[in-house]
Amino acid sequence: MKSLTVILFCLFLTVAAQARVLLASPFTSHMVLQRNVSVPVWGTAAAGEVVTVEFAGQKETATADATGQWQLKLSPLTASAESRKFTVTGSQSTQPIVLEDVLVGEVWLASGQSNMDFSVSKKVKYFAGAMNEESEIAAANHPLVRMFTGNAAKAYTPQTNVAGEWQVCSPETVPAFSAVGYFFARDLQAEIHVPVGIITLAFGASTAEAWIQREALAADPQLQPMLTRFDAAVEFFRTNPPPVVAPPRSEDVSAPNGPTTDSTTKATAKKSRKRSPGPRDPIQDQHNPTVLFNGMIHPVIPFAIRGAIWYQGESIVGGTAGRALYPRVQATLVHNWRALWGEGDFPFYIVQLAGQQADSNNPWVREAQATILSRPNTGMAVAMDIGEAKNVHPHNKQDVGDRLARIARANVYGQSIEYSGPVYQSMKVEGGTIRVTFSHLGGGLVAKDGPLKWFTIAGTDMKFVPADAKIDGDTVVVSCPIVTAPVAVRYAWVNFPEGCNLFNAAGLPAPQFRTDAPESQPTE
Repeated sequence: MKSLTVILFCLFLTVAAQARVLLASPFTSHMVLQRNVSVPVWGTAAAGEVVTVEFAGQKETATADATGQWQLKLSPLTASAESRKFTVTGSQSTQPIVLEDVLVGEVWLASGQSNMDFSVSKKVKYFAGAMNEESEIAAANHPLVRMFTGNAAKAYTPQTNVAGEWQVCSPETVPAFSAVGYFFARDLQAEIHVPVGIITLAFGASTAEAWIQREALAADPQLQPMLTRFDAAVEFFRTNPPPVVAPPRSEDVSAPNGPTTDSTTKATAKKSRKRSPGPRDPIQDQHNPTVLFNGMIHPVIPFAIRGAIWYQGESIVGGTAGRALYPRVQATLVHNWRALWGEGDFPFYIVQLAGQQADSNNPWVREAQATILSRPNTGMAVAMDIGEAKNVHPHNKQDVGDRLARIARANVYGQSIEYSGPVYQSMKVEGGTIRVTFSHLGGGLVAKDGPLKWFTIAGTDMKFVPADAKIDGDTVVVSCPIVTAPVAVRYAWVNFPEGCNLFNAAGLPAPQFRTDAPESQPTE
């Protein structure tokens, strides 16, 4: 009889757990909700259960479907820094869910690879640590800035949850914040004077295709082969699992000097891992298509956002072929996310890779990234001038955040500011010189810290040689004595253009450019 009672009690707990009303991952205390748009709220409950959400004087209901899914929408909310409760009640539940300290303002999604995952403090991630880390952390008292950081997760099929919670910005919490996301939010909030929330979903060394929905890749004949290769690798791994390798014993009596120490045990374990035969699980490889979309992006759709900031590109692979395909992958990602969120062509701003000596940051990659600007409502923050020669993770994330925030301030929030450095517009051959004109003059062209650097010029042989470049009004005149009949100019067209210094008076750097046809292919 006692056993039966225990069994029935366990069944009761199981049913109760299944019936309990739950909110989707991005809904936690301290969150920021997007202002001036309908706000989707969703989660799970018992089939047929009526769920009621109350916030800011609104009271909306939804009924869970046969699978236990429910969703409703709150009417557009006005921005508010007032700390308010967000309450969810189920008709079959005894206890409501009460989220505390909920604000309304602007919400942005921050995604990409390690330079977006890069934390404010190096104590959180070994490769991170923003410039002037200690003083930045000490000054991070910004209660109207909040961040949700999703835990890393990769999956073969779309998931419904990604672990994480909203944190209020303070010296205690900011060390773990995405540095780019934080500086973007901090600078933006100071200018628009409403709460700003960042949803950070990023993973180091990830490719762009890892963040795209399967259906979007499958619909493109040029991208579908990625799925074919991935699925074949998954099937091979499932049918040929690696052998289980027993961990080394904590005491090895055969060791010459008796039992091993902790340090030698760890060393042995490390060697064992290196010798372990068999393939790596392709689902846990962030270079493979869809895996990060499934594990991290899908669980937060359709949480209301204003737009997205994106820092990725170091993992463009495949040489010339990979770089040629990247614009298509990047455009597919933007189109896919916009379609899934259903908020129209929301702003999508990228960070162009910083200069660095490694080939992964070469000018052809940066050119591939810049093709995003052909899409509507996009922008690009240039970071070429703040790179570090031998560090793929430059520490100056303040300028990156500022440049992204400027794009948003000008194009989303209607502020009359310059948001881009000088952008190549046209060229004209004038005898033995070429005159280059620009848009985004920002008050005039500036040669920062001395004469202009990193200009090259070529004749009909298309062999580019170093050139003299001088500002002449709102143009740059480029020449070289040994090129008497020039046809093309390039600027900062190297992996690491250290000291590249064409700016405008607004203090923003010119992106790399070339006047020769974009169809020109790099020499490998």
